[in-house]
Amino acid sequence: MEISTRLPALPGKRLRVLLTGATGYIASQLLPVFRERYDLQLIDVRTTDAAGQPVEGAQILNLLEASDDAIKAHFDGVDAVVHLGYYRPAHLGVTGAGKSYLDERPNVDMAERVYRHALNADVKRVVVASSNHAADWYEPLLHARQLDVIGPDDPPRSDNYYGWAKIAYEALGFMYACGAFGRQLGIVQVRIGAPREIDATQFQGQPAAYKRDLGAYISARDLQQLFVRSIETEPIDDRWRVPFQIFYGISNNTRAFWSIANARRVIGYDPQDDSEARYAADIRRLLMDQAHPGRLGAPG
Repeated sequence: MEISTRLPALPGKRLRVLLTGATGYIASQLLPVFRERYDLQLIDVRTTDAAGQPVEGAQILNLLEASDDAIKAHFDGVDAVVHLGYYRPAHLGVTGAGKSYLDERPNVDMAERVYRHALNADVKRVVVASSNHAADWYEPLLHARQLDVIGPDDPPRSDNYYGWAKIAYEALGFMYACGAFGRQLGIVQVRIGAPREIDATQFQGQPAAYKRDLGAYISARDLQQLFVRSIETEPIDDRWRVPFQIFYGISNNTRAFWSIANARRVIGYDPQDDSEARYAADIRRLLMDQAHPGRLGAPG
């Protein structure tokens, strides 16, 4: 597991951080750094990871079914919440096709409970795992080169219920950040790109799909840095003095088609990796040697 060398100095006071979805894949990438920096409260619907291995410190709490009193006990005294929790219907995959409104609605309800309990417990910052799918409607336009880049200020657009739910979390988060419920709650939404190493064998004969993943890639150490800076940086106000930001979760990729300019400016995000360098040999073999030029999309 890579640990970033571009993290800010350790905070003088160890922050108390509540991590939901603590046994999941994204949590497994963040926990090595989080354990070094924070006093952690870990909750999930299980105490083991996908391989069945125990996750140290994980406690069972179902944010959809638990009582408000049970949830409140976990939020009391917390400085920041990192919300990775996700309800996944057993009969469906992770993203996109086949998901209905009812499949995704529980995730919106869960986000609302997280925001509300954070507000009531005087938590200062909530960092949420959103997704690039909040704007996935734009991708065909990007890869057809009708657009060059999409950023957080572009209106969110999705053509599936998974992306719709992410848009809904973000809209709910802004309500809590703007002070609609009595005080401003600092909210960061991280639209995570492709947080896995890219297996070139999965992209034989699929140059457009391969270019897409190269543009969306985020390394473990860049993901760690992005979340740490999202938790710790002060202030995070937008131009309207609302403590609300949306950051795209990608590395410093040559083929990037989402903008990370605001993450660089607001929290000093300084990603260390570029998929173009990391996968140079595979890129040469799958794209250059096969005459598939162009940053994105089909050849040409």
